[in-house]
Amino acid sequence: MDMSRVAEQGLVLLGCGKMGSAMLAGWLGHGLPASSVWVIDPFPSDWLKSSGVNINTPLPEAPAVVLVAVKPQMMGDALPAITALGGGRSLFVSVAAGTSISTFEEVLGQKTPIVRAMPNTPAAIRQGITALIGNSAVSDADLALAENLLSAVGETVRLQDEAQIDAVTGLSGSGPAYVFHLIETLAAAGQAQGLPHDLAMRLAKSTVAGAGALAMASDEDPSQLRVNVTSPNGTTQAALEVLMHDEFGFPDLLHRAVKAATDRSKELSRG
Repeated sequence: MDMSRVAEQGLVLLGCGKMGSAMLAGWLGHGLPASSVWVIDPFPSDWLKSSGVNINTPLPEAPAVVLVAVKPQMMGDALPAITALGGGRSLFVSVAAGTSISTFEEVLGQKTPIVRAMPNTPAAIRQGITALIGNSAVSDADLALAENLLSAVGETVRLQDEAQIDAVTGLSGSGPAYVFHLIETLAAAGQAQGLPHDLAMRLAKSTVAGAGALAMASDEDPSQLRVNVTSPNGTTQAALEVLMHDEFGFPDLLHRAVKAATDRSKELSRG
C-alpha cells in the first residue's frame, strides 16, 4: 500500500466510530505514521487516544485526503468543520450512508474530487467489501488512492454510476445482517431437531463461514457448488426443494428483502 503522498500531506478522518476505527487501524498497520493523521471526533475512544494521531487539533491546510466516516444523522454538524478544505486540493472520500455526491458538492464546491463509498461491517475484521464511485472531478489517480485506503479493510469494487449505490446498500451494505439472521434461524432449526443450543449454534456459524470461504476460494460458481453437494434423492435435495420453492423459498424472499432495503436507501438519500 503506497501511502507516501498521504504520509507527506496528511489525512483527515472525520468521525472515528467502528468503521473509522477499523480503517485507521488498517492504515496504521500498513505503515501510515500516526503523526500524519488528524481525527475529528467529539467522543474519542481510549484506543484512539492511545494511537498517537492528532485528535481535535487544527487541521493541515491541504491534506491529501479527507475521509468522512460520520453517521448520516451527524452529517449536518460535521460538514462545517471541513468546508474550508474543499475546492480541489484535497480528495474527499465518504463512507457515510445516504449522503449523495451532490450534497457534498453543494458544501465543498463542484471542483472538489469526491468519492462516495459503501463499505460493510465485516470491515471490522478486514473482511469487508466496499463499492466506490467518484464525481467528475475525480482522476484515475484519485480513485486508485481511494481504493488503496479502503483496501485496508477488505476488497473494493468500482461502480458505473452513483444510482447503483442503493442496490449495493441492499445487497452487501445491509447483507451481513441477513447472514447473521440465517445463522440464528439455522441454529434454532437444529435445536428443534434435537441438538443442544450451543452445539447447534457452533455448527451453524461454522457451516455458514466455511461455505462462504469455499465460495470465495473455488473456481466454480455457487450454483455449481450447490449441485456438487446435492446427491439425487438425498438429504440436501430434500432441503433444497423447500428452500428453492418459487413462492415460499429463498428466490422470492431474498428478492423482496433486497428490494425493501434498496427502496429504503433511495428514500433516505432523498432526505
